[in-house]
Amino acid sequence: MTDIDRAGRFTLGGRSVKRMGYGAMQLAGRGVFGPPRDRAAAVAVLREAVAAGVNHIDTSDYYGPHITNQIIREALHPYPADLVIVTKLGARRGEDGSWLPAFSPDELTRGVHDNLRNLGLDALEVVNLRAMFDGHGPAEGSIEAQMAALLELQRKGLVRHIGLSNVTPAQVAEARRLGRIVCVQNEYNLAHRDDDALIDELAAAGTAYVPFFPLGGFSPLQSKALDDVAARVGATPMQVALAWLLRRSPNILLIPGTSSLGHLRENLAAAELELPPESLRVLDQIGKLDGAAADVGRDRGVRRNTRPPAGR
Repeated sequence: MTDIDRAGRFTLGGRSVKRMGYGAMQLAGRGVFGPPRDRAAAVAVLREAVAAGVNHIDTSDYYGPHITNQIIREALHPYPADLVIVTKLGARRGEDGSWLPAFSPDELTRGVHDNLRNLGLDALEVVNLRAMFDGHGPAEGSIEAQMAALLELQRKGLVRHIGLSNVTPAQVAEARRLGRIVCVQNEYNLAHRDDDALIDELAAAGTAYVPFFPLGGFSPLQSKALDDVAARVGATPMQVALAWLLRRSPNILLIPGTSSLGHLRENLAAAELELPPESLRVLDQIGKLDGAAADVGRDRGVRRNTRPPAGR
């Protein structure tokens, strides 16, 4: 069995978690909406992840909605003592499956109670506030009112720790002035490197950074350079992309998601993958361009795509 302990650990809130975790978004149906085609398979994936040593699961009650959390409860409750379940607030689903903001203090409060009920918990270990000023990525705007709502829920004992998602560096700074922030979840991968400076700043402060879409989201990363490195080290391109993230900074916690046992095993095996210095130098260059998606695609053969506003 894969030894995911080789990837190391980092502190998340008041807990030590393994850096190779699991993201539960893909356990819901197509488009992260409705029930999965095979609920038993979804349960099996969760149970195998935990059996393999995963003790950090990322989820949200707007996955499904409600369904992913209900599957987590079915598969794992009563939960292992060392398992840290991290959830998110800030969005909701329309009847057509659309992704809509749910960002008011009242909506955030209802979201906490929805997560508690569907996960079968008395308190949420970590709640990430997802900023929803723009449907497709971080955008400036004050999150003071939202932080105040979560801090009040924290005082009531319903939320133990607060994180942020889909945020700008200015919003991270604003939130840290108001309360303790234990993690930041933003899009980051080989091709999308906007948060390089933020990752280093958070590492210096001992704060976890959790990249979503670590494999490129709904359109997986495609790069000749990535393929060439994978061939040289005897791994898949996706394993190399995950291994690069683990070596990018010690505060990075991974949550690759899948509904497939085969892909779960492939992802977890990246914890053991060693990347030679020359391979790391090649991979580092994939995203070090001018930041424009068109340039990334043209110059490095990496495809980027538009993603739903609340995905992982």
